Amino acid sequence: MFEKLFLLVKNNAGTAVIDNPAIPAKYHDAVINDASSSIIEVLKGQMEMGKMKDLVSFFQFSSAHNSSLVGSIVNKFANKLNNFYGVEPAAALSTAKSLITPVMAQLVKESKNEKNKDFGLSNLLSKLTGGQRDMSGLVNQMMIA
Repeated sequence: MFEKLFLLVKNNAGTAVIDNPAIPAKYHDAVINDASSSIIEVLKGQMEMGKMKDLVSFFQFSSAHNSSLVGSIVNKFANKLNNFYGVEPAAALSTAKSLITPVMAQLVKESKNEKNKDFGLSNLLSKLTGGQRDMSGLVNQMMIA
């Protein structure tokens, strides 16, 4: 599942990363990996803070453009761009927004696709817990509530 998330980010990285003069070509894969890890870290953090219902609601009713969850991911990724790659703060924020927002919108769309089990919400949340728990019952319960 995490490999598929990396590919999802990579497929959306054209303008934001690949064609961005602020990010040298030698860092493209690392930056894409950092974008993917920012998504994972924030989603996992939400679960660890007990915000599972908010997470389920995001995937159920998301408007990725106006979500505080997406804002958190954008900020985390922008900080990595600034701290690790020397991208100026304003450019880092712009780059992060232009990559993370469409990726999260596509992730939400994929999570609702019955044919795509890899991005199914229950599977996604189970992977975030390290595969230790089957989250389908809990997710189904929260989606009804």
